[in-house]
Amino acid sequence: MDRRASAPLQSPGSRTALVAAARLQGWVERFAASHGPVAEDLDDGGVLLRAADGATALMRAPWPADGRPGRGATEVDRLASLATQERGLGLLLVRKGGYAIAAASGSTILASKSGNRFLEAKATAEHTVRIFTEHRVEYLVPGGDRVLVEQVLAQPLLRNIAVRERLAFLDVQAPKNAALAKAAADACAIRITVTDPTREQQPRN
Repeated sequence: MDRRASAPLQSPGSRTALVAAARLQGWVERFAASHGPVAEDLDDGGVLLRAADGATALMRAPWPADGRPGRGATEVDRLASLATQERGLGLLLVRKGGYAIAAASGSTILASKSGNRFLEAKATAEHTVRIFTEHRVEYLVPGGDRVLVEQVLAQPLLRNIAVRERLAFLDVQAPKNAALAKAAADACAIRITVTDPTREQQPRN
């Protein structure tokens, strides 16, 4: 089943941050210090923090549990645990100014190929097949230019790869070898959408 991740529409007053699992507990503590005590709820496939002043933080794991849930005493602990699991990732970052392809285990790059100009889609697909089939790739991590990425994934060579589940699309401006480490780290990060309290929710003096 092709379950493609896409960035959710954000309401005014909201913003999204990428937070590594190791920093999640500290992030939650700072959020509570700024907005007051928080309550945890499960919401829309993520963990929702509701603060005393009306601010919310929706935290999503980088990938689904797929039968391998995280462990811990709280929902935040379990979310962080899930995000620390090693998952096989296939990164495909494409723009007209370059391309970068990599197989990764979590944030560790195992094999890669990059160039300073975008090849025709077939040639890029050939590099992708070579790298991805030599390693365990559970999820695709697309990034860069959506149209060009789709052109590459539409190549017949990638028929079996293109149907794999996709993680959130990455905003990559310069898809070169140097960008792969950050892209892999971002793919493993917890996505947190913070929504500020409305004027009506804010405490009155």
